Amino acid sequence: MTPAFHHADVRGARLAYNSTGTGSPVVWAHGMNSAAYTQERAGQFDWRPVSARHRLIRYDARGHGRSTGGTDPREYTWPELGQDLLGLLDAVEPPVAPGERVGAIGSSMGTATILYAALAAPARFRRLVLTTPPTCWETRPAANGVRLGSAQLVQDRGVAALAALSVDAPASPALVQARRFITPIRVSASRLPAVFRGSAQTDFPPRETVATLDLPVLVLSWTGDGTHPVSSGEVLAQTLPNAELVVASTPAELATWGQRAADFLA
Repeated sequence: MTPAFHHADVRGARLAYNSTGTGSPVVWAHGMNSAAYTQERAGQFDWRPVSARHRLIRYDARGHGRSTGGTDPREYTWPELGQDLLGLLDAVEPPVAPGERVGAIGSSMGTATILYAALAAPARFRRLVLTTPPTCWETRPAANGVRLGSAQLVQDRGVAALAALSVDAPASPALVQARRFITPIRVSASRLPAVFRGSAQTDFPPRETVATLDLPVLVLSWTGDGTHPVSSGEVLAQTLPNAELVVASTPAELATWGQRAADFLA
């Protein structure tokens, strides 16, 4: 049974979150258009090994799932979402102990969120697991064009028109055994164009800035996914001073990620 969600007032939004497990805190930041449990329920990830050893805080990002948000694209840029994460760490109950560093796991937009949060406040974090890094730097402009087109489509024709374009096939060979290939969009039609446009306005910080983040980082990428290319994982791991890259091409390799993350965050 999914634990009850609570709400924290953070920077003008009410962010929904819950906690499972006990021990040192770890926060999970999901991908764009998703919510706290959406990707796990689809069979993309399994973070139960993490909650077996840690207090795992899952939350719905601003404007996603049970959380509130506005219709200004700037709210959904990655630096702003990073500030939301830092605000959430100050507001969760029971509170994170003063001075206690947290671990963090992110996927796509969540990976970018964690990256910005950790760069803004590195003393708040202990170790990072950055999964499925999205297009970044040289590969970002083309992806941003797609997001702007998606925003206009939703604005003109609604969420159903966007969903109709989804291909019911695994995004990566690692996902061929996933329970579902198309995950539900967990953002309302009124906010979804702003979410897409906020994403299209943003990128990873400059390489020289990322290179200053001297925290242990595990980068997890899967093959075959143009929205989350292995090249992003490679360049991110090369840029960070203390990072390891692991790539999954099969369901068996993907199935190791939960335990691998738990071991890394221990």
